[in-house]
Amino acid sequence: MPYLTRQETLRALAALAVVTTSVTGCTRGSETAAATAAAPSSQAGCPAVLATAKTAVEQAEDVNAPWVGPDGGPKAVAGKSIVYVAQSMTNPGVAGTAEGVKEAAQAIGWQVRIIDGQGTPAGIQAALSQAVAVKPAGIVLSGFDPKSTAQQVAQAEAAGIPLIGWHAVAMPGPSKDPKLFTNITTKVEDVAKISADWIISQSNGRAGVVVFTDASIPFAKGKSDLIKKELATCSGVELLSESNIPIPDASTRTPQEVSSLLSRFGDKWTHSVAINDLYFADAAPALRAAGKQGGDAPFNIGAGDGDPSAFQRINSKAFQAATVPEPLATQGWQIIDEFNRAFSGEPASGIVAPVHITTAANSDAGSSWDPKGYREAYRKLWGK
Repeated sequence: MPYLTRQETLRALAALAVVTTSVTGCTRGSETAAATAAAPSSQAGCPAVLATAKTAVEQAEDVNAPWVGPDGGPKAVAGKSIVYVAQSMTNPGVAGTAEGVKEAAQAIGWQVRIIDGQGTPAGIQAALSQAVAVKPAGIVLSGFDPKSTAQQVAQAEAAGIPLIGWHAVAMPGPSKDPKLFTNITTKVEDVAKISADWIISQSNGRAGVVVFTDASIPFAKGKSDLIKKELATCSGVELLSESNIPIPDASTRTPQEVSSLLSRFGDKWTHSVAINDLYFADAAPALRAAGKQGGDAPFNIGAGDGDPSAFQRINSKAFQAATVPEPLATQGWQIIDEFNRAFSGEPASGIVAPVHITTAANSDAGSSWDPKGYREAYRKLWGK
């Protein structure tokens, strides 16, 4: 067989690299991460982990996977009114979910009013106070911690108004403290894991990674810790840096941080993952100024909402390669269905959207992740 001696040599070198890594730790084993980012899977630093990651990513990228909704539920209750209290309608995730709520409410025959908290604690408290005062059948708490509005939440509970959260607490499903009929979100563990798996898969198990987080937000810090935990399962992946930048400061601090990272790590920096897509909008100018091309390393994935601007960057290969988007419109329809269950005296559906990965290859030039079939399924369920 031609080149047999060369293959034997390569295998010997690979074996030596494994031994060296076990002796000196992950830092030395990942010094060549950038140089081997495009290496074949046979040269991966974690063959078993890589194989599992590739399978998970392939499943998450499937745009034709069937939507799995509730097996059954009550017919539509007539004549209800809902108030949607938004953390801020400038937040793309909050606004996208609101559109789904409005669309679903029209389908079921209900009224919806949106009150914008305008992104400040005082504004959100005032918005929820206003919502309670109009005595609706139900209130949505969208994108903010109910504990920051404890007085208003208590008033709603005393008035017998069911509350449903969207990204209001960390976990999906019913909540006792604060009391929510249900909270709608993907599972942070799943989002964190698939984000890290995408890096492992895309790099064939050889990557130098920067993680962007906001440690001032416990939920965000928890997500980035889970991402780091999954990245650490692959010995060929090196965590170069964890950049702690509060989201409100992202536009001013991220460009400077990116310039510093490029100076420190150069081509060793092959991949990034951020707890929210917005970091990459702010990173782009610094990467561009350094002569980087939008479709080249570092390859960036957002473990966040998957807002339209993220889709635009992905589709145009403008310094973002992937995102793990929330199915915002779908979750809006689920909110209406959950209220219908609450009004009918039935428990929450327990439905949690599976994680999805959007790339330029599967986005179909779209601006959001919108699974197929849920509108028809919910209409049928409600008898509409």
